[in-house]
Amino acid sequence: MVKKRSGARHLTANGDTSGRTMTSVDVARIAGVSQSTVSRTLADGGSNVADATRARVLAAAAELGYTPNAIARSLITRQTNIVGIVATNLASPFQPYVIEKFLGALQRTGRQALVFTTPPDQEVDDILPLILQYRVDGLIVTSATLASTHLDAYAREGTPIILFNRSMPGHHITTVCCDNVQGGRMVADRLVDAGHRRFACIVGSLNWSTARDRERGFVERLAERGAPPPLRVQALYSYSAGHEAAGALLERDDPPDALFCGSDIVALGVLDYARARGIRVPDDLSVIGFDDIPMARWAAYALTTIRQPVDEMIATTLDLLAERIANPAAPVVTRVFPVMHVERDSARPSGHEGGQ
Repeated sequence: MVKKRSGARHLTANGDTSGRTMTSVDVARIAGVSQSTVSRTLADGGSNVADATRARVLAAAAELGYTPNAIARSLITRQTNIVGIVATNLASPFQPYVIEKFLGALQRTGRQALVFTTPPDQEVDDILPLILQYRVDGLIVTSATLASTHLDAYAREGTPIILFNRSMPGHHITTVCCDNVQGGRMVADRLVDAGHRRFACIVGSLNWSTARDRERGFVERLAERGAPPPLRVQALYSYSAGHEAAGALLERDDPPDALFCGSDIVALGVLDYARARGIRVPDDLSVIGFDDIPMARWAAYALTTIRQPVDEMIATTLDLLAERIANPAAPVVTRVFPVMHVERDSARPSGHEGGQ
């Protein structure tokens, strides 16, 4: 028998609770409060409920073994408190790193996440209908390409969608990204200032706005500084792709002495290839990455790189998503964050006199 609480009516196991699932109505009876008070207490921790009342509700719920039915609640509120996250290329540590941060930030706001992944050769459009079947309140997309036309259509119809670290110029989608062009320009300046003259870059698919913009900033700034155009290899953002691309560049008769990698994981593959073949970094070869993933800080790599302000970008993304969930007609905006050059040991210091 459920023990009687002060000021609360009690139910018995042989009474109206026998053989059925407990509901918020039962909790309200035990705690001596309204059903709406139970809902407020259990939905968000009861931040707007008096301490004594919250304690009674939580104790009653524990005695009855009651947990809220999120599906039933979503049918009433028309919100699931679930956000979809679409990502691709999980071979790059940057994506899991970002997803983990999103999961923690969403949980702190009382939301949960469903993560959907697409292989590198698949468009987000192909899985959008599946994602939306789950009635997510909003969508954070980190894998959109310039060919993602259905994404734009859903956004125009009012689905709350935020592009994270992607941009689709001319599309009707709110976007949060870093200044990839600026990052490419910073790398060019850094390598020219170190006295390099034989440049190369390893870039991702030009369907990715990040890859396109990083390469554009790098190439344009080299030209402005009077440097020769770089050699170019296109590769997936993965360690093995970086290792393979390094072989294509460093085994040439005229290998580069400065290499810009479109992502850190590619740069790590380059560093291991170079060192295995006795190429001294940074004396013979400077390598600069992009992202500043945790592994870039490992002493074995000490990678000079471009840092994205990930925490600030995630906070802004969630603020904008919450705004669009509350008001699907909210204006479409673009937030571009400046990047930072992070100096470590994989590039010659500025002011170095001449290259190899």
